[in-house]
Amino acid sequence: MRPLRTVLIANRGEIALRVIRACRELGLRSIAVYSDADAGAPHARAADVAVRIGPASAAESYLRGDHLIAVALAHGADAIHPGYGFLSEREWFARAVREAGLIWVGPPAEAIAAMGSKTAARTLAIQAGTPVVPGTTTPLRDAAEAEALAAEFGYPVLLKAAAGGGGKGMRVVRAPGEVAGALDAARREAQNAFGDDAVYLEKYIEGPRHVEIQVLADAHGTCLALGERECSIQRRHQKMIEEAPSIAVTPELRARMGAAAVAAARAAGYVNAGTCEFLLDRHGAFYFLEMNTRIQVEHPVTELVTGLDLVQWQLRIAAGERLPFTEPPSPRGWAIECRITSEDSTSGFLPSTGRVTRLELPTGPGVRWDGGIGVGSTVGLHYDPMLAKLIVHAPTRADAIARMRRALDDLVIEGVATSADFHRRLMDEPAYQTGDVDIQWLEARLPALLAATPDAAVTRRVAVAAALLAAQGRSGAVRSRERQADAVGAGGASSAGAALVADGGSPWWHAARRDGLGGV
Repeated sequence: MRPLRTVLIANRGEIALRVIRACRELGLRSIAVYSDADAGAPHARAADVAVRIGPASAAESYLRGDHLIAVALAHGADAIHPGYGFLSEREWFARAVREAGLIWVGPPAEAIAAMGSKTAARTLAIQAGTPVVPGTTTPLRDAAEAEALAAEFGYPVLLKAAAGGGGKGMRVVRAPGEVAGALDAARREAQNAFGDDAVYLEKYIEGPRHVEIQVLADAHGTCLALGERECSIQRRHQKMIEEAPSIAVTPELRARMGAAAVAAARAAGYVNAGTCEFLLDRHGAFYFLEMNTRIQVEHPVTELVTGLDLVQWQLRIAAGERLPFTEPPSPRGWAIECRITSEDSTSGFLPSTGRVTRLELPTGPGVRWDGGIGVGSTVGLHYDPMLAKLIVHAPTRADAIARMRRALDDLVIEGVATSADFHRRLMDEPAYQTGDVDIQWLEARLPALLAATPDAAVTRRVAVAAALLAAQGRSGAVRSRERQADAVGAGGASSAGAALVADGGSPWWHAARRDGLGGV
């Protein structure tokens, strides 16, 4: 085992804080890096050491691997944890970290390279006997080849960028006449997003679920599947809500999908935490999509149903520890995660910027907040809009939905628009409550979901709260005028102003406001 005492976190926001907390519980020293936009950010304040890494632009700060390694060496780090996003899946960065004599908290560079290209990953999966969607394993040469393959597989087909993810460089093609234009568009988008215009083709599966398997492997030969996560609630190929387990997965199917994920991971020589993503059709057939060679945004739901701290195990495995178990734990209860983003769902999910002026977090049994903001945090446009993750755990799925609904009611973020209202509406959606969804469901349902108005009971509740607030305001104004008169008579105008402010921010006022907004 290599000594592991100090870890540099090459990331920001909530995942940086998550790693810092894991380091602290393991007795490790943490080093945070921050850009000019993140000076004074919660992750920079929480670490044992914080170092400026560059200007606000990610290209000049969090994506400068040479600077990150130099900071790690200068400040005595033994290891670098990349989190997710930024450089977490860059084979060259993992290799450079290793060549600098540092520990890379993640899979070997060779495994990242093997799974970094979707076409290479498909080839490995096929060799390992893992089911894949029918399609190509090499990039398309031109539109003529794409049309021939589409005719062979049958329409509709999906054009996908070989590098990257997040829905970039993807086009669904339903007829021969659409192939050439869709291929050009997919190539342009892939080049702009990933610097690589390679695109491949696969059969488009109608109405599938997106189900992924968490894998954890040590360097001593143990590789385990830790169950599945349901990630079908997506908008523009971006996950918005995740669950563990999946309502569509039986114990028998879980075992088969887990075995397929382990086979693919072993074929890549995988070590550390990773995720195999699958499409699951309505008949129980599943198809390998890709492997994410990093910790996932949605890892907390797996942690809550397995009782394992995946980030701590990332660090322990990187230091050479063996996994102490050889069988995966069965899921206990149900966990749901909502991604809280700085997006205004009522305005087409446009990004929102500003300064967080108020933050009240939900608490209580089974409620977890993985956040990267605090009061005073500035939210800009330099980085991903995700502010935090709200996660709940309960004995059953119905209980978890009810708990999430309550937690969302308790959450207050002011100063910047967020997606919280969208999540509240979704928790009340009958199809979501029964689990009757697929990866296209939200896109089709979204306009009606956002246009829905509160029911009569909610409207009455808000009206009553508004009336109470108005009455409080009138009586408060009278009292304030009386106090102001007294204060002026005593030569204390400034104290009268303070009384006005104090009255407007009374606990009663805030309680009534929360009650009024709680049902919206």
